[in-house]
Amino acid sequence: MTLLFCSASDNAEVWRAEIAKRLPDLEIRVWPDIGDPADIRMALVWKPPAGMLAGLPNLSLIVSLGAGVEPLLEDPTLPDVPLVRMVSEGLTVDMAGYVALQVLRWHRLAAEYARLQTAARWEPMDHKPASAMTVGILGLGELGAASARTLRTMDYRVLGWSRGRKSLDGVESFSGTEGLTAMLGRTDILVCLLPLTAETHGILNAELFAALPAGAVVVNAARGRHLVEEDLLAALDSGHLRGASLDVFVTEPLPPEHPFWRHPKIVATPHVAAITHPSLSAEQVAEAVRAFRDGRPLPNLVDRRRGY
Repeated sequence: MTLLFCSASDNAEVWRAEIAKRLPDLEIRVWPDIGDPADIRMALVWKPPAGMLAGLPNLSLIVSLGAGVEPLLEDPTLPDVPLVRMVSEGLTVDMAGYVALQVLRWHRLAAEYARLQTAARWEPMDHKPASAMTVGILGLGELGAASARTLRTMDYRVLGWSRGRKSLDGVESFSGTEGLTAMLGRTDILVCLLPLTAETHGILNAELFAALPAGAVVVNAARGRHLVEEDLLAALDSGHLRGASLDVFVTEPLPPEHPFWRHPKIVATPHVAAITHPSLSAEQVAEAVRAFRDGRPLPNLVDRRRGY
């Protein structure tokens, strides 16, 4: 069996080497040098060119290099074959670390102290104890649950909202429209880690921001299209929101002229909250290939109707 690798943002040779350690007999080709398309049975991809996968007549398995699969599902020509998403320890640990970093940045007044350092001013400021700060997490899947557990070890109060109520030690769970409103009203820092679906598209909007307490902060590390950008700018400029940390954007790379780059209340990072490290994630790819070869159930199989 032959696997095709296609990603403009990942090192193909590093991935080839890591997979070869686990599956030395697997032939791996790298787009665009695919040889005979009929040889390709599996594809390991991140944002492949539209229609590319449809040109592989014997494709029987697609593995996403990321946890999000909406770029694939948006391709109307995507072959109707099993699709596996990435759920690896490396991604999970990275995301929990990013969330903790941004929560600490806003809670511990990092931007204010940076400005004081620039002005050479010794001016200690008071901050609440972590136990008096409430972090609300939208999405309690693999990444959201790990982030919640990490924040609990730091003594933050953690609330979580998801499609259905979840049971996590020390985390108060909410679901549904009424549950979302109730959670938002108690949230100092809101973290979005939702999958992108028709229901969650644009969920970070003016109505949601208005339901947060004055002075709240928003962190979006999920997908850019969760956020209505003009609504965020309005909420920041009005003073209702204290700030925002954004790792994902409607247009990526974020255009140089975009106001997010220079807004004094926004921290922008270039979609790096959770990186798929080959050394930590190749085993999941190998396990998907082994399961496919053996006819066993595939790990982390995507439900296309739900979008994740």
